[in-house]
Amino acid sequence: MVDQTHMLARVRSLLGDFGTEFRDVLTGTGDLSEYDLSQTRVTVTKALLVQEGQSRELIAGTDYTLLSREGRLLFRERLGPLPLGAVVIVEGRSGGMVDDQELAIHLQDAVLQHCSDRVITVRYRSAEGFYRYEDEPVTLATLPEIEELPLAILAAVNFLWAVATDASMEPNIHTAEGTHIDRGQIYAQVMAQIENLEARYRDLCQQLNVGLYRIEMATLRRVSPYNNRLVPIFTPREYDDSAYPTRQLPPIDRRNEDPSGIASPIISGLTG
Repeated sequence: MVDQTHMLARVRSLLGDFGTEFRDVLTGTGDLSEYDLSQTRVTVTKALLVQEGQSRELIAGTDYTLLSREGRLLFRERLGPLPLGAVVIVEGRSGGMVDDQELAIHLQDAVLQHCSDRVITVRYRSAEGFYRYEDEPVTLATLPEIEELPLAILAAVNFLWAVATDASMEPNIHTAEGTHIDRGQIYAQVMAQIENLEARYRDLCQQLNVGLYRIEMATLRRVSPYNNRLVPIFTPREYDDSAYPTRQLPPIDRRNEDPSGIASPIISGLTG
C-alpha cells in the first residue's frame, strides 16, 4: 500500500529537492499579527503558544493562517495581535523549490494519468454462497509497489513542466559593461531533463505494460444488417461468476452527428 507522504518523498528524491527543517521563535509585541518565517514554501508541523507559564498547540485555520509560498504566519482574531510577552514556537520543513501542497497537485495529476481506465478485479463469495467479481479502480492506495518509480518520474515531469514555463519568461541580460547572463540556458537545461525523464518513464511503462504507454485491447463493435443498430457487447466473465451480465458502452464517434436536435420520424421501422 502506497501513501501520499511516501510518494512525495520519492518525487523530491528524483528532483533533488529535499528541503530543510526549521524552527522559529516568534515573540509577541502586542501590535503585530503577521510574522515572516525564516524559510519560504514551508509546511508547518507544529505551532506552540507559550504564555504566562502555560503552553498549548495552535490549530491551523483556527488560530492562524499559513501563507506557504511566502513563508508568512497570520494570527487570526482569536489570537492576533500576538500579546506582549507571548512566544510562539513554529516547527516545520521548507520545501525548497516547491512545497508539499503544490507538489501534491502534480502527484495527483500523475496518478490520474498513470492509472487511467485501470481496474483491479476482486473475487469474493456473496452471502448467498455464489462467487462474485467486483472491479475496483486503481488508485494510489492500491497501486502495485513496482509502479512507484514510474509514477514518481511522471509526477517529477509534471512539476518540471511548470518550472520550464516559468523559466521561459526570463529574458537574457546584456549590459553596457559587457556582462551577459544567459537565462535561457535554465530553460534549455530543464527541457533536457524533462526529455530524459519522459524517456525513462516510457521505457519503464513499456517494460511493465503499465501507465500511459501500456498496450490496450479493444473490442470492435458490430452493426446489425437488419436494423442498422449496434449489437450489444457484454463484459467477459469467469466460468463460475453467477452475477448478471455487465453491459459495455464503448464511446461512439459523433463528429458527423446532426446538430439540429430534430428527431427523425420513424414509420413502420423506417426513418423518414
